[in-house]
Amino acid sequence: MVVCVDVGSTFTKAAAVQDGRLVATGSHRTTVETDVLQGLDAAVAATGVDPDRILVCSSAGGGLRLAVVGYERLVTAEAGHRVGLSAGAKVVHVAAGRLDRAALSQLRAARPDVVLLVGGTDGGDAETLIHNATLLAKARWRIPVVLAGNADARSTVEDLLAAASVPVTSAANVLPAIGVLDPRPARAAIREVFLNHVIGGKKLSRGPRFTSLVRGATPDLVLTGVEVLARRIEGDLLVVDVGGATTDVYSVLKNDDTVEVAGSLAASRTVEGDLGMRWSAPGVVAAARSEKLPHDPALGQIADFLASHPETPIHEADPELASLAVAVALRRHARGEASMPGSPRRGGRDLRAVTLVVGSGGVIRHRPSNEAMSILSAGLYDDAGGYPLPRSPTVVVDTCYILAASGLLAEEHADQAAVLLDGLRP
Repeated sequence: MVVCVDVGSTFTKAAAVQDGRLVATGSHRTTVETDVLQGLDAAVAATGVDPDRILVCSSAGGGLRLAVVGYERLVTAEAGHRVGLSAGAKVVHVAAGRLDRAALSQLRAARPDVVLLVGGTDGGDAETLIHNATLLAKARWRIPVVLAGNADARSTVEDLLAAASVPVTSAANVLPAIGVLDPRPARAAIREVFLNHVIGGKKLSRGPRFTSLVRGATPDLVLTGVEVLARRIEGDLLVVDVGGATTDVYSVLKNDDTVEVAGSLAASRTVEGDLGMRWSAPGVVAAARSEKLPHDPALGQIADFLASHPETPIHEADPELASLAVAVALRRHARGEASMPGSPRRGGRDLRAVTLVVGSGGVIRHRPSNEAMSILSAGLYDDAGGYPLPRSPTVVVDTCYILAASGLLAEEHADQAAVLLDGLRP
């Protein structure tokens, strides 16, 4: 019996799984103000089972904050940005070109947990990557660095950073050639750094037990579950997860022939840090105004209240807030996004071939079926959104949060991870 636990920003959710079958679920408020193990143990106890093993993913304490430093804003910096999102990170800063003191100050101000240092295709420009590594070394940088740039410069950069005691983990180039994006090695390295440096550094728990249980950042493991599900269905897949702090959108497009110099990913994730049901509720209202989406004039005041009282379990305005968050998040995901101010939108997703849409997040999971479908419909039938809509998708709700559980099981129990998701298949 394995219990898979997601320690979220608001609630900790547990799913007990045996032989790929969901046996029981349980939840408890995340106890980040004391020790997250209290909420974790309570959620496990709520399942009523005695587990042989516990696997955990976490987005508590702000999750994984990542900064990208690249060579050219429309190519390697953009590629690094996409890889960071696929690794389950909230990308809080993107810099391009040769860093100077002002750029270094901006990087520090973003308070990243990890820096993804990229630049140059293999055999291409190495000077910018070496320059940026040299500046970080001279600045006595202590935040972990994942190096995933030009392979020809790798040993030089490793030596520069290691000599200055900068924590560095190397991976293959995220953009080995123009138009070729390979996120897997960097994604694995970011997960390794998250486990070895970030989880313990957030001081979410006093002892080493929590760190030993965590397998990765929640969005990273959810994306793994999304990839497992995509392999078991015909057509493309779309997942919308509305949380207390962010709204995440995942899509897997199997026949996407889009060609971009920064490369493209079959499995893509965007995270909207200004769209959430509690901490980021004011951002939902601001985004709705910007998108000219109609809403209750009193919603702004309600959103301010919810942001200052994130412990509020249920509010009558939740369906409207969630509908707006879904609509805006899907618009951004499908239209593409600008990784830095002034850069063009890139990475738009053609959703016409999507055959399955999965809704997730407490505000969707805990609503009656008709209300959950109404929330999701706000984005799926948004004719004014400026993106190609799914033609005739089947829409389901991940009521037991098994996408995260499947992602946690996938590495060691691939068959169970796949069988577990059959409940979401049309």
